[in-house]
Amino acid sequence: MSDTMADPAPPEGFEPACFSPGFLDHGGPYFLGRRGEEPRVVGLRIMAHHINYKDGAHGGVISTFADVALSHAVYDAERPRLAPSTITLQVNYLSSARLGEWLEAHVTIDRMGGRTAYTSGRIMRGEDAIATMSGVFAIRRS
Repeated sequence: MSDTMADPAPPEGFEPACFSPGFLDHGGPYFLGRRGEEPRVVGLRIMAHHINYKDGAHGGVISTFADVALSHAVYDAERPRLAPSTITLQVNYLSSARLGEWLEAHVTIDRMGGRTAYTSGRIMRGEDAIATMSGVFAIRRS
């Protein structure tokens, strides 16, 4: 067993995301942290329930992680918080993630309109991008 599996805790500066119960409970656990001035970074440790038959993280796990991270950046962009709903999601898989690896999703809000937000980003394993992503979200303001 690797050291990362002996300690599945997130790196320093990350804390449990505590997203609303439901579907996201099954895909995580997700963590939130900061890396400089960018929106909050969403982190995910690849665990046994994320693995496909080829011993890599299932593509659906990576796609869900992309949707979670992009939508969270929109949600957290304004106060009061926004209510984003995914319109489109594009994920380009560049490499696989293995059991125990720590992933971080780094997001840029490309444009925030009155009713639509445009986002992009990368899912990183250390210094290596394992996926690129973009999404368009309908937004509802209180």
